Amino acid sequence: MSEAGWKAFVTAEGVADWVVLHGGPTAAFRTASMREAAQLAASIAEVPGLEEAQSVLTVADRHVSVRLTRDLWGIEPGHVELARAVSAVAREHGASADRALVQEVQLTIAAQPQAIDVPFWRTVLGYRSAADDNATDPLGHSSTVWLQELDPAKSLRHAMHIDVSVAREHVAARVEAALAAGGTVVDRSAQHWTLSDRAGNRVCVTAWPDGYPDPTNPSA
Repeated sequence: MSEAGWKAFVTAEGVADWVVLHGGPTAAFRTASMREAAQLAASIAEVPGLEEAQSVLTVADRHVSVRLTRDLWGIEPGHVELARAVSAVAREHGASADRALVQEVQLTIAAQPQAIDVPFWRTVLGYRSAADDNATDPLGHSSTVWLQELDPAKSLRHAMHIDVSVAREHVAARVEAALAAGGTVVDRSAQHWTLSDRAGNRVCVTAWPDGYPDPTNPSA
């Protein structure tokens, strides 16, 4: 597990269509119809190495989304070339990338170390393992669930929060919209905003790691 892979990807040339989410490099390409989306997906599926990378290819009504890995930490040098090849196929089909469509929602369940129960969540959700501390949808559609240890000093026995990962240039707009809808800011760091609804339920809106390094703080 290393940061080298995703750092190399987000700083590479020729991958502007792609957003690095918690689950890996993802791109969405708009088409004029579902038929065109299906035709584009068929062509993308022929890109050498895509199937071996265990990528996720999804066809919707007027767009195709492609995720090159199921795990941020699984990004390798070859994924840069895969991304460029997929983008080239999309251009040949006249499809345009839309980074605003790209997002990932994941659920984090936190508990005291002795109460962490990964097997239960994998079993009840019908999910499988991608790492020791998570559960993932075998179809690649639904949110990944992460199990996180709470500080033993905390009195809270269990907690949940939602992470929403989007492209770095869309974080501010998403946060502003959430605030206009009644949310409040709980915390802000260089890479994420923590918001709360009126009941105190929290959600993190983040561009990490796609936002690395923080454009407003070159030393970050």
